[in-house]
Parts: sequence; structure tokens; C-alpha cells
Amino acid sequence: MRKPLLVALPLMISAVTGCASNHVGANLPSGSMAYAVVPPAAATITVEDYRIGPLDALDITVLQEPDLSIKAAPVDAAGNVNLAMIGDVKAGGKTANEFAREVAQRYSQRYLRNPQVSVVVAKPVAQKVAVQGEVVQPGVYPIEGPTTLLGALSLAKGETQYAALNDVAVFRTVGGRRAGAVFNVAQIRSGQLPDPQIQSNDMIIVGYSGSRRAWRDIVNSMPLLNILRPF
Repeated sequence: MRKPLLVALPLMISAVTGCASNHVGANLPSGSMAYAVVPPAAATITVEDYRIGPLDALDITVLQEPDLSIKAAPVDAAGNVNLAMIGDVKAGGKTANEFAREVAQRYSQRYLRNPQVSVVVAKPVAQKVAVQGEVVQPGVYPIEGPTTLLGALSLAKGETQYAALNDVAVFRTVGGRRAGAVFNVAQIRSGQLPDPQIQSNDMIIVGYSGSRRAWRDIVNSMPLLNILRPF
């Protein structure tokens, strides 16, 4: 009676090792190459890291130029802000400091000498990130301010027991094109890799590990296998 059991176990273990995961990150850059698409977060994340988005409102001050300063300047759906004398200036995707430098450069080209410009995000619109795949609560979640991959996963209550932690893909629009990269969350948590910066409208998909599910099924079946043991 022992022989069939001894034969069955290696076959089941072989089945586990042969189970393929559902690779959501197939053909996407990984490892160090992934951070070229989704850069790592700064060591200390602050409000200064916030990226301006469509429909935000900005307070723009040009020192000693009250006619050029504006309160609650709207960012349109394309990410532009319309300013006196220089027209539309791209703000979407930039930090407040980056946008201030852009505005100062535009004014200095034709109208002002060494303009001093400051920008404050007066009314940030709630941004969002989608978290799908093997997480406890998939969905679309609002994010306020800078967020990392681990932070976004925590919004979805973490991953399920069948998640492939080496197959977590982040998709975003870069230069008008959809791009993606795959990350190893286990290595990020252990400090071996940096935690990537998540932006509004990113989509995160946690892959499925078929081998984890198969092994769980085997473990659950062990009490039944014990019935086959001789008395």
C-alpha cells in the first residue's frame, strides 16, 4: 500500500514545478532596466515631489509683477496653463518648482530680465491609481501626494497568497505612449531594490503564481492521502 503513495508524491511535486505563472510582465523591462520606465522614489518623499495633473489649480507669483501673477490658475485637460503674454505652458507631469522654472524661462526670453517665479499647487485634484490582479481588494484608489509601489499595494490590502511577487507590472503613459515595467516586490521589501515612484493613472497588476496554488492544493489534500496509509 505504500508504493502507490510514494509514486504519487513525486508526480504531484513535478506538477507543481511545472506549473507556469500567469506572467503579466512578459516582455517588459525588469531589474535595473525597469527603473528607466518607472524611476525609484526619492529617499525622502515630500510635497515638492508632487506632479501637477489636469484640473489642478495653481497659485503663480511673478515677483514685482502683479499683472502677471494669478491665483488658482486652472490646469486644463491637456495639462497646460494659459498665462498672460506667453500663452499655454505645459504644467502636467512637472513639479511646482519645475513648472516655475519653465515659466521664468519663457518670460525671460522676451519680456522680463531675471524673473523670479514661484508656484504653489493650491487645489490638487484627487488623483488615482488602479491596482489589479492578485491583491486582496482590486480597484481604483485615490492617491494624495507622492506614492510608491508598496504604498499603492497597501491601498489594495496587499497581495493574495497566490501572488507572484516577482511579477508585478506597472503600466503608465510616457510621451503619449503606453509603457510598462515589471518589478520584484519581494526584493523591494527586503531592501535589495528601490521602491519605484507611482504616478496618477498608473495601473499596477500583480501576477498569479500557478505553482503556489498547486502546492496549496497538495498540502490541503495531505489528510486525504493519509487515509491510504496502512494501519
